Amino acid sequence: MDNSSQGSGGVKGGLGGLFGGGVPEYSNTELAGVPLTGMSPLSPYLNVDPRYLIQDTDEFILPTGANKTRGRFELAFFTIGGSCMTGAALGAVNGLRMGLKETRDMAWSKPRNVQILNMVTRQGASWANSLGSVALLYSAFGVAIEKARGAEDDINTVAAGTLTGMLFKSGSGLKGVARGGLVGLALSGAYALYNNWDHLTGSSSSRLY
Repeated sequence: MDNSSQGSGGVKGGLGGLFGGGVPEYSNTELAGVPLTGMSPLSPYLNVDPRYLIQDTDEFILPTGANKTRGRFELAFFTIGGSCMTGAALGAVNGLRMGLKETRDMAWSKPRNVQILNMVTRQGASWANSLGSVALLYSAFGVAIEKARGAEDDINTVAAGTLTGMLFKSGSGLKGVARGGLVGLALSGAYALYNNWDHLTGSSSSRLY
């Protein structure tokens, strides 16, 4: 029995030396000394060094020069698509409300259903077009300002929101442009404040102590 086990071990060692070295083996004592935080215990029969499985930090495989977060250009597609879908949903609800209100004196019949359906589709398309246009302008201004300044911060957000409001209401005269700019400035400023709320509250609490 011992001779056969030694013979098989010799064959394995010979094959390991033939193909570039034997497989490293670790005793139970060596495996017991390796911390396996957040991992289930490994079998001592696995010929794997568990130290290679310990990851202290997150690692990402990214192209050369790429950032770990998505930029404005990548987020533009999500912003525009999400705005169109949100506008279509809100417009459909508003169209249903308007259709029921305008046809409340009519009995439930095919003409009434067709009129309500037309109102739903018309309002849904209108709201989707409006919110999609706003998102497109905001994304375009944001990308252009980021490329021009060479930096990504809240200044780009506030500037893009202000310019979007001004251009969106440019057909309403100077007063409309001013109102649109103020609305865009307020909304983008509130969004920037929301993104930095944790930082602001953390800095203020640290000053108190």
